[in-house]
Amino acid sequence: MVIAIDIAVKQWTTSTVAGGEPVKLLGGLIYVIYTRNSGAAFSMLSDYTWIFPIIATVVVAALIWMVRSTASMAWTVALGLILGGALGNLVDRIFRAPKPLHGHVVDMFSFLDDHGGHFPVFNVADSALTVGVALAVLLEFTGRRRDGTRAKKDEHA
Repeated sequence: MVIAIDIAVKQWTTSTVAGGEPVKLLGGLIYVIYTRNSGAAFSMLSDYTWIFPIIATVVVAALIWMVRSTASMAWTVALGLILGGALGNLVDRIFRAPKPLHGHVVDMFSFLDDHGGHFPVFNVADSALTVGVALAVLLEFTGRRRDGTRAKKDEHA
């Protein structure tokens, strides 16, 4: 679902918002704008675009391996969100301009500003990754294991 929603929102943004005015949502809390990011989070390492598909492919493979042995629904959701987010941005890296494996990720959501001045601009995949990682950290800190069991009190914290 994450990949399908991410691709659909990126396609809509590219075909509707690119070159036009930002779309104001929720009274200006969020703006939909069109921007492309060649780097990682916060546009870091933008000159090393080629490395991101490699890293994402390794992460995707590890996540698929982890999900196979996961019995916990909460962990399945967390890993699924991370996997969907990683794949959503990997699709951009592989298929978007300027060339395969060097593609720039389409970002579109901006908080409180129509040009990303207050907070980094992000996309659906980024949101899924963030929520999935936050959920995984919470599960880890509360002692919930991927096999569905709970760690004893002295094993976590």
